[in-house]
Amino acid sequence: MTTTIEIDVRMDCPAWIEALPDAEARCGRLAATALEAVELPDGVVELSIVLADDAIVQDLNRNWRGKNQPTNVLSFAALDDEDAPLVPGAPLMLGDVILAYETTAAEAKEQGKPFADHFSHLVVHGVLHLLGFDHEDEDEAVEMEALESTLMAALGIPDPYGEEDEGP
Repeated sequence: MTTTIEIDVRMDCPAWIEALPDAEARCGRLAATALEAVELPDGVVELSIVLADDAIVQDLNRNWRGKNQPTNVLSFAALDDEDAPLVPGAPLMLGDVILAYETTAAEAKEQGKPFADHFSHLVVHGVLHLLGFDHEDEDEAVEMEALESTLMAALGIPDPYGEEDEGP
């Protein structure tokens, strides 16, 4: 048996298409790159990526994290729920990644990075969160950032944690 990856991309903000006409295809390639970082179980693995605006992300951030402000990327990992049933033969639901257009664009500009590069990093960063990677403490942050840097290099994108970057 093999692993089949299904990625649903939803476009809730038209500015994404204007900035990256191939945003949907990019999401698929970027998520697949991040998923290659771990050994996935046989069967179907699903996740969704929502390309939203700051207002949507701010609402989610306020309602789920108690922070009434937009952020660049939010990840809602289904595997964080230890009580969630894993049904044999059913798809493994990894969760959702939601990106905020205005925040992502502003950060890319502030950091002097191509928008596509910053977007790529945030998609990979969000998918790694779905896989259990985090940056809550120094050791976790070092591990996650090193993996992100390696994956970005494999994609031909400069290290996102160079001196000018403040990180996601």
